[in-house]
Amino acid sequence: MTQGVENVVAALSEDQVSKITELSKGQLRAWDRRGFFVPRYAYDNRSVAYSRIYSFRDAVGLRTLAKLRSTYKIRLARLENLAKEMEKDGISHWADARVWVVKGEPHYLRPKQNEVKGAETGQLAMLPIIDVIEEVKSRVEDLKKRSQETIGKVERHKYIARNSWVISGTRIPTATIRRYHEAGFTSAQILEEYPTLTEADIVAALAHEKELALSA
Repeated sequence: MTQGVENVVAALSEDQVSKITELSKGQLRAWDRRGFFVPRYAYDNRSVAYSRIYSFRDAVGLRTLAKLRSTYKIRLARLENLAKEMEKDGISHWADARVWVVKGEPHYLRPKQNEVKGAETGQLAMLPIIDVIEEVKSRVEDLKKRSQETIGKVERHKYIARNSWVISGTRIPTATIRRYHEAGFTSAQILEEYPTLTEADIVAALAHEKELALSA
């Protein structure tokens, strides 16, 4: 069931996962506190900034849960019971689940038996996990796209690149661009190394580094 998941490597913040899955941060935190869905990479102290970091598999599982909640109106208690039943069959993560909804009841494919446990007579409303995977992949890619407002600008944030100045919308330090430039790299060559950047980004980074040097 995990085909297409293992090939994607991503560490996603709480804000990013909220956008991808359409679950609120409050919902994500509530599920974390309840132990229903704990982030793959989480600090013991959840009060620390960026203490909840999710994997791509987490995002796939959470998007599946979001659809079960929003489309089929499945209550949390039923989802918790379903999770317990799936675990008995060796399914420990929602990203590995293939789920159906029959007359309002969630059911899942038992991998070893190749049967849908608890299925009743009636039309099956299928939630194919592969569709969720592709949807989440697309949303992760969208997160990587920079808005036009960030082009040719620099910024600094406490939790990005150890508070270093970076090119807006990226984690690329302006100092890195300066070092490439000092090493004799042309703008075109720098852009080959960092294809998400633009000529305006290079100009802005070098100008900023020059200003820092003058003010030092």
